[in-house]
Amino acid sequence: MNTLTLSRFKPVSITANQKWMLLITVCIFALALLSIGYGPAGWDWRLAIAWIAPEYFNQFDALQINVVTQIRLPRFVLAVLVGLVLAQTGAATQALCRNPLADPSIIGISAGAAMVAVAFIAFSAQFNFNAQYYLPYAAFLGALLVTSLVYLIAKQHRQVNITTLILVGVAINSLSFAVIGLLSYFADDSALRLINYWTMGSLGGANWDAITQATPLLLLSILGLWRLKEPMNLLLIGESQAQYLGVNTDKLKLYVIILVALGVGAVVALTGLIGFVGLVVPHIARLMVGPHLRKMLPLCMLLGVVVLLLSDWLARLVVMPAELPIGIITALLGAPLFIYLIIKTKRG
Repeated sequence: MNTLTLSRFKPVSITANQKWMLLITVCIFALALLSIGYGPAGWDWRLAIAWIAPEYFNQFDALQINVVTQIRLPRFVLAVLVGLVLAQTGAATQALCRNPLADPSIIGISAGAAMVAVAFIAFSAQFNFNAQYYLPYAAFLGALLVTSLVYLIAKQHRQVNITTLILVGVAINSLSFAVIGLLSYFADDSALRLINYWTMGSLGGANWDAITQATPLLLLSILGLWRLKEPMNLLLIGESQAQYLGVNTDKLKLYVIILVALGVGAVVALTGLIGFVGLVVPHIARLMVGPHLRKMLPLCMLLGVVVLLLSDWLARLVVMPAELPIGIITALLGAPLFIYLIIKTKRG
């Protein structure tokens, strides 16, 4: 009787995907302690948990409390949101193009968003309007226009030509940075500082007002692409096969383009250009659990948070008490892997 009773209780098996999710969650928690508790003033783990344990606030003065609640905590929240969006939009772009080399920054979406945002900054003084308020919408408009243009040019016989896609993206990147340079030449000193901020990327300007304003756009992109993961997964096996299985591929592509542009535009408006995250992170997640978006996408999004938090921590650590632009860190990490992907694709 005891043997029969005990035989009903079998050990719970943990899949590889769950193990990776658990490990990455622990990494995010550790990086959260570093991000919130560490800064030019030094390291104190109590600062990292003071925002969730009010009794610890009594141990710090008003300046330390203000540093945590108004500087470090908004920066941590922004890194989490940006990591989620960049990783997810990168995976969605690769699913849309059915190629691991596709990425919002590589095919010109991020540069297009930055170009329109910089134009708003440069002309705000002449036309006397608040550029900061319109930046998320301006960046979204630029990202949407560039995404649509790249997709339409690269589309051939109802298929996306990847070679054309990357070439058009390179051309749009060059054009966008040329326009940004032209606007920088005619901009005043205050606008020039903001333009430099957009071109290199940084989380240093994080504040609750900007996060509150852009969060609806970011959440709309995150939730929208999350709901489309199953149709995008069918799109990976081929457009004709997806149509046979009942997917309206034309409508799906339109939704993905709009949601990717929405997320990338809002991110660029908040942080400027942060490249290679959307390329590197989905590829790493794909190596861990395979290409199926049901398993890969949540892991990819958590990995994006890890990459952003780690890059931000390195950006603050390398030249303390100053900080490097986070776009430099992500480029140094992502560019070698991108070259490796190109070589691997060429051999394959």
